[in-house]
Amino acid sequence: MKLKLLAFLLGILSACTSPDKNKVHESIEKQTNNSFNSLVEIRRDFHEYPELAGNEKRTSKIIAEHLLKLGLEVKTDIAGYGVIGILKGKKEGKHIAWRADMDALPNNFPEEVSYKSKNENIQHGCGHDVHMAIGLGIAEVLSKHKESINGTVYFIFQPEEETFVGAKNMVNSSLFSEITIDEIYALHITALPVGKIMVKPNELYAYQKGIQIKFNTNIAKENTELLYDQIRRGILRQKDGVNPWDISKAFDSEIGLTNPNTIFKDYRFLEENFIIEELNNQTVIKTYAYETDKSNLPNMLPDIEQIIRKTDYKDNFISTSFIQENPTVMNDEYLTKNAITTLTTIFGRESLMMNYGQIPYFNDDFIYFQQRIPGVYFLFGGSNHEKGIDAMNHSPNFKVDEESIRIGVKSFASLILERTNNK
Repeated sequence: MKLKLLAFLLGILSACTSPDKNKVHESIEKQTNNSFNSLVEIRRDFHEYPELAGNEKRTSKIIAEHLLKLGLEVKTDIAGYGVIGILKGKKEGKHIAWRADMDALPNNFPEEVSYKSKNENIQHGCGHDVHMAIGLGIAEVLSKHKESINGTVYFIFQPEEETFVGAKNMVNSSLFSEITIDEIYALHITALPVGKIMVKPNELYAYQKGIQIKFNTNIAKENTELLYDQIRRGILRQKDGVNPWDISKAFDSEIGLTNPNTIFKDYRFLEENFIIEELNNQTVIKTYAYETDKSNLPNMLPDIEQIIRKTDYKDNFISTSFIQENPTVMNDEYLTKNAITTLTTIFGRESLMMNYGQIPYFNDDFIYFQQRIPGVYFLFGGSNHEKGIDAMNHSPNFKVDEESIRIGVKSFASLILERTNNK
C-alpha cells in the first residue's frame, strides 16, 4: 500500500514539474498578471451593484457577456439566474467544473472603500464578488490555453447560495441531466492571510442544526434564560475548556484551524444567542447547535431532553425537535489529497495551509454539488493586517485584499488544467 501511494505521488510530481508543464504554468501566471487590473474592475463593479439571492439579474448578464467574449459556449437562466460557461479543450478528456456563487447579503455596514454599494441595504459582505472575479479570471486564462486542455471545463456561476437553495436547484435542473461532470471545485474567501489556501478532506464545517424546545407553560424571560443556560452547559463538549464558539480564534496560530491541537475539533455546543417565543400558553426556545461528529447527531435531542428532565420544568416539557438540518460541505478525500500535492508542487509548501478542524456558524450549499459529483472546497485568504484588511465574513469590517484575485486565478487555473490532463 505504501509503495502504491509513493508511486501515485511521484506520478503527480513528475507530471506537474515536466519542462512543458512548467512553461504552461508560467504562461498562466503571465496571462493572470495581464488580466489582473480588468478583473479588479469587474470585482468592484459587482461590489457597487450587489444583488440579493434570487435577484442576480444584472450580475448574471455581465457574467454571460464576459464568457461569450472569451469564446465559451454559455447557458443562462439555469435555476433562476444561474450561468454556465463551457470551455472545450483540444482533445477529449475529463470534465472539470469550477463553481462561483453570485448573491450578496442584506447588510448596511459602513464601508471604507471608494466603490461602496449603490444598492441600499445590500452588500457583498461575504466575498462573492471576489469569487466571481476569480471564476471569470480562470475562464479567461484557460480560454487562452485550449491547446493544453484535454477535456472540458464548466464554469458554474450559482445564484442563491446565502439562502442555501441555489446549488440544489442547479443540480436538479434539466441541464445537469444532459451534461457529465467528473470533478467540481470551489473556494470561499475568508480571514486567512491573503492568497493562502486552506483545505482538508471530509467535513470542512461543523454540522449545524436548528433546534426547537417546547414547554406547555409561559415561563418568565429571566427563568427561560436560566433554563437555556443550564441546557447549554449540559450539552457542551469542548477541548481543554476553551470556547469553540469564539469564531475570532478560528485563524489564531496557537488554537486555530491550522494547529493540529486546534480547539475547533471534537466539539458540541449551542449558540449563546437564542429566541424565546410565547404563544397559546406555551414557551418555545429556538437556537442552533453545532456538532463535529456526524455519529453523535442522533443523540443530540435525547441528550437535551435528559437535561430538561432534571430541571424544575420537567413536567412542562413537550418536545424538542430539529427545525433546520442542512448538510455540510464534504470534501472528497482522494481529490483533496491530489489537489494538495498538485498545488504545493507548483507553488511551494508555503502556498497551502492544512486545516485540522471544523468551522462553526458557516456552511455552503456547495455540498449539493458534492452529493452528485466528487469535489473539493477550499478556504482562501483575503486578509492583510498590515493594510488593515480583515476578511472575516459577515462581519461589519469585512474587506478583501484584491491581490487575492491574482493569486486565486493563477493557482486554481493551474489546478484545473492539471486535472483535465490527469487520466
